[in-house]
Amino acid sequence: MPILSQDTLEFISRNADQTRRLGARLGTLLVGGDVIALEGDLGSGKTVLAQGIGRGWGANTPLISPTFVLMRRHLRLQNNHRLYHIDFYRLEATTEIENLGLEELLGEPDIVCVVEWADRAPHIFPEEHLWVTLRWLDEFRRTLTFRAQGKRHNTLLEQFRKEIIGR
Repeated sequence: MPILSQDTLEFISRNADQTRRLGARLGTLLVGGDVIALEGDLGSGKTVLAQGIGRGWGANTPLISPTFVLMRRHLRLQNNHRLYHIDFYRLEATTEIENLGLEELLGEPDIVCVVEWADRAPHIFPEEHLWVTLRWLDEFRRTLTFRAQGKRHNTLLEQFRKEIIGR
């Protein structure tokens, strides 16, 4: 697991359970205003990572792919914060994405956003975000590359790095 730079971390997951656990560890660190952008081919593990994030964050309902509904809202019991799981897969044009009204959600202080297929509209994301690229290595293994943008998400990445590798 090389540390590419202070704002980048690469991890190799050996199976879906490990990807889900990695997401859960990240989810425990998320606070309102955090934006997680997921990029990767079909089957690379975006939804699996998002499921782990939701579990770690404390969503009171499991995250399932929002491909057909575009967006699902999840709550947690301990406060009124919300997690939005958003999927751009079915959207063809960036204008469709821009018309979703995401600017009202992305970066809001009581909302965490996890967006699959984020590379379909990278310009829509606020300056502060964590971009995760998932790539196939083989049938089971995936490379996950985390890139932080902005002060808050660099701090998040540093906390996450300490959480998974202890330094």
